[in-house]
Amino acid sequence: MDTVILTLHILLALFLIGVILLQRSEGGALGIGGGGGGLMGGRSAASALTRTTVILAAGFFATSIALGLLAKPVTGPARSVTETEQEESATPTPAAPAGKKGESPAGKKGESSQPAETPQPPAPGETKPDTAPSPPEPQ
Repeated sequence: MDTVILTLHILLALFLIGVILLQRSEGGALGIGGGGGGLMGGRSAASALTRTTVILAAGFFATSIALGLLAKPVTGPARSVTETEQEESATPTPAAPAGKKGESPAGKKGESSQPAETPQPPAPGETKPDTAPSPPEPQ
């Protein structure tokens, strides 16, 4: 089915290009095209080519929409990126497995499973009392 629609789409595109190139130029701003002779006479050729262009263009649009619908079928409700991120952040992290009876997850009795606090560096311009520079020694 896809190949048939794709082949029809390509043929419509080629015929549409051909019909557009057959039409007489009306602008003449660049001084090209629009010569006196042609395949048919004046008005009948213009209206036939215009009608053909409209029919080919409608077919081209229809096959474009059909190919777009066939290319990616909808498999579920559409979700935004923010909904996806919220779902990922809302999933709980798995807990550590429990050890033997009376043991903490860290493995030994009496030890906490909580990580030890790491000292934070002082803010710029601040010094901690235990790291303050000692006064210079008298000589």
